[in-house]
Amino acid sequence: MLTGVQVVLAGGDARQLEVIRRLTELDAAVVVAGFDRLDTPLPGVVRTEWSPEALIKADALVLPPVGTEDDGSISAVFTEKDMKLSDEHLAALPKTSRIYCGMAKPYLRRLCEKHRIGLVELFERDDVAIYNSIPTAEGAVMMAIQNTDITIHGSTCMVLGLGRTGLTLARTLQGLGATVKAGVRREESFARAYEMGFEPFYMPDLARQTGNIDLLFNTIPNMIVTAQVIAGLPLRAVIIDLASKPGGTDFRFAEKRGIKALLAPGLPGIVAPKTAGRIIANGLIQMILEDGRQRGNAT
Repeated sequence: MLTGVQVVLAGGDARQLEVIRRLTELDAAVVVAGFDRLDTPLPGVVRTEWSPEALIKADALVLPPVGTEDDGSISAVFTEKDMKLSDEHLAALPKTSRIYCGMAKPYLRRLCEKHRIGLVELFERDDVAIYNSIPTAEGAVMMAIQNTDITIHGSTCMVLGLGRTGLTLARTLQGLGATVKAGVRREESFARAYEMGFEPFYMPDLARQTGNIDLLFNTIPNMIVTAQVIAGLPLRAVIIDLASKPGGTDFRFAEKRGIKALLAPGLPGIVAPKTAGRIIANGLIQMILEDGRQRGNAT
């Protein structure tokens, strides 16, 4: 139980509704900011304006999956008001509190280091990231179907990066009857891709591997699908970039060449917000309980 633990949620999307529900079920004191346009009742939840004063008694501040943008902006679909995380907000937080998000950009990391506030990135946990890869893969398949005039069955798909998301996606595409080419960096990843029936190649060979691709899925958050790579793609190819903004694709050159390229971060919140919210909530609650036991205020 989270009796006696105050959790403040700032902004977010439909995934946060499931997080709120799970927190209240465990008897946390839940305060939300950035939900003034939400018509759904939130029993047992206190709604407040986003201000440093809202954080004075917080044991945990929960931000959206992508914590803040580079200027401190907080994504909040349930309000028209601008929300930003500033020095004043972190100064108001008790030093024993923690900030939780899916992943943190440099701005948020610097702010937490400056004020010596603990920062927990839930998507760094293997279990959370693996569970989250399921709706991501389903969303990627949905986008592929919507943006092509062929079936995935019989197509040739390329997946760049066989991390937690890439592996789930590659296996899903293979299960639908696609030939899957997998771009990897490490020898053990090459061996695993081969064992699973993919066609592995090393990333330095990427530009030479794209000549007969129908769909290219990128999961690597660095500029990897360069102009050189795009120049070798057939015009029918569609690029779906699943990396966090700004992605790993030269979208300008793709448009210039006439190749459809789509940036698709945050797919779980779009295609399956309830499931994605439950995944976040389970990881969040586990981490809050662990932190709470260390402080001695969770039962």
